[in-house]
Amino acid sequence: MAFTVNTNTGAMAALQSLNQTNRGMSMVQSRINTGLNVASTKDDSAKFVIAQKLRGDMAGFQAVTSSLNNAKSVTDVAVAGTEQISDLLNQMRAKAVEASDGGLDAASRSTIAEDLTSLKKQIGTIISSSEFNGVNLLKTGGGTVGALKSVQDGDGATAGYQADTLTVANTGLQATIEAAQGTGGTGGGLGAAGAAITLGTATAAAELVDDIDNIVTSVKTQLSTLGSTSRTVDAQLTFTSKLSDVVEAGIGNLVDADLAKESAKLQALQVKQQLGVQALSIANQAPQSIISLFR
Repeated sequence: MAFTVNTNTGAMAALQSLNQTNRGMSMVQSRINTGLNVASTKDDSAKFVIAQKLRGDMAGFQAVTSSLNNAKSVTDVAVAGTEQISDLLNQMRAKAVEASDGGLDAASRSTIAEDLTSLKKQIGTIISSSEFNGVNLLKTGGGTVGALKSVQDGDGATAGYQADTLTVANTGLQATIEAAQGTGGTGGGLGAAGAAITLGTATAAAELVDDIDNIVTSVKTQLSTLGSTSRTVDAQLTFTSKLSDVVEAGIGNLVDADLAKESAKLQALQVKQQLGVQALSIANQAPQSIISLFR
């Protein structure tokens, strides 16, 4: 090996090793600071792209959850209103049965009719009030509500994105109740909306019982439908929440750093850095040995 002051190969080798150690420390510190093993496409393009796609799905799950919660609220309001209407109809039927007693005088039957009119008005008020966010599933023309079910394409056979949705139809309960007007044909029935109920005879009261029974049958059907729909929305919300957790865990598996492992690397690199600085210092002193040749 030639003695020269122009080229210090030992110092250059020590410097390259120290630079490599410093780069390793920079990478480890970045992982510790961000908590991510893949924080940029420069770290791992394949994993970063996959993680970005999954992050987009995660944002979509938030929209799905919001949409489902809105549908759940609309449905729950409709369920509450229909249950209350069912209770009122039971009360009305009991009073109509009472009025069908042939032994009642006209005054008693008139009093019962007033009570029935009051209950009918309550039903109308409940129908009008069963609204959430501008949608009323009980009122004629009150609209329907649709909810996103997934962030994926709901129709793979159609080009372009087609949202996968869950639709809750209008029950048409108001129309059903208003249609039951004197079906007996001789003065019974609920009468038009806002009109007073008149029970001149026991026969009219018996006809009203038949009309109320028809409405009760329809209300039972609507309650069953609304209850089933509400359970469907709840199940979809639960599934979306679980799916969101699974996807989030999947993103973590792809890009999260093992901080215990990185901590151990940092300790090792810090020691290597100190040794590298010491080695470079020793290599830099090597040319000074040439001075002794000229003494």
